[in-house]
Amino acid sequence: MPRSDSRAIAVLLTLLVAFGPLSTDLYLPSLPTLVRVFGSDIATVQLTLSVFLVGFAVSQLVYGPLSDRFGRRPVLIGGIAVFVVASAACTLADSIEQLIAARFFQALGSCCGPVLGRAVVRDVYGRERAASVLAYMAMAMALAPAIGPAVGGYLTGLFGWRANFVFLTVFGLAILAAVWTMLEETNRRRDPTALMPRRLVSNYASLARSRTFAGYTLCLAAIYSGMFAFISGSSFVLIEQFGLSPERYGMAFGVIVVGFMIGTFSAGRLTRRLGVDRLIGAGSALSGLCGLAGLALALARVDHTAAILAPMFGFMIGAGLLMPNAQAGGLGPFPTMAGTASALMGFTQMGLAAASGILVGSLQDGTQVPMMASVCAGALAAAASYRFLIRR
Repeated sequence: MPRSDSRAIAVLLTLLVAFGPLSTDLYLPSLPTLVRVFGSDIATVQLTLSVFLVGFAVSQLVYGPLSDRFGRRPVLIGGIAVFVVASAACTLADSIEQLIAARFFQALGSCCGPVLGRAVVRDVYGRERAASVLAYMAMAMALAPAIGPAVGGYLTGLFGWRANFVFLTVFGLAILAAVWTMLEETNRRRDPTALMPRRLVSNYASLARSRTFAGYTLCLAAIYSGMFAFISGSSFVLIEQFGLSPERYGMAFGVIVVGFMIGTFSAGRLTRRLGVDRLIGAGSALSGLCGLAGLALALARVDHTAAILAPMFGFMIGAGLLMPNAQAGGLGPFPTMAGTASALMGFTQMGLAAASGILVGSLQDGTQVPMMASVCAGALAAAASYRFLIRR
């Protein structure tokens, strides 16, 4: 088992958790380019994001029990190998349909990182310590969406949209080598019955019946759906509507991520002093207020970049306070099936986010209103989950 103070393992776990955001955020600046290259429409191109999340959500239900049965390390190696092959297929896609299909398989591979990265943290650390560790990991992980769109914008401008997937292929190969050489097995309580249908149903049913698990999971999923509404819609609003270049869009996206980093850094410092639940309450309240402000500005047609970035900055601070604490709170009571709990939590999170992305794409009307309305709805749903399921 890796030592809890091992910096190398902490960095590796952070990179594993970063698989998801890097796979979605790196190529965001190229979405308008894909519309022109493939002669498609915005809603179809946005399926490359939404279908990715569907695959990401569904496969988590498999990775969690697999890792509870066979261990974290072998399942990680297999999942990352799938990611590498699918990323190469994205690079070679000749139609939007091929790219959508390749993105689905890319999701099947990439989701092993976040699911099993969180499970490894639960294997190694206790509940309160896990919240702090997840918060610091989330702060470092935020560099992926901060750097990703900026790097993706320059890659798209210099070499075209395929360069983004070449980058992801190389990244996957590097992580595969690191897991192979550095990560020891952390699951010391392997469950030989974890894959039996009756046991699977029983485990998932017990989690679903848990008010504690449901509260933390719905709170996490709701706030992430608001984040994903911005992720899926922001490139079209800021590039197509407000006229930002892909490079400037990457910088604008980085400003938003700084807010998330502030929130996660604060969570890491304050969780052991104030507790998991208080920080979730503070984060959901802040995100809800900023979501309402952003929607009000959008409805008033304040068509300025700052009218989007300013409320989203505050929303992301709240999300940074909430997300690592909700993850730790939901996983804490289930040490013997941390993989399964992480899988169901991730499935709910990504499934709701996929629905949010599809909704934003289908309601696209040339304004920022659908995007900001979805952001606001996610924040208010998170606040309601805290009020009626966690606090109560």
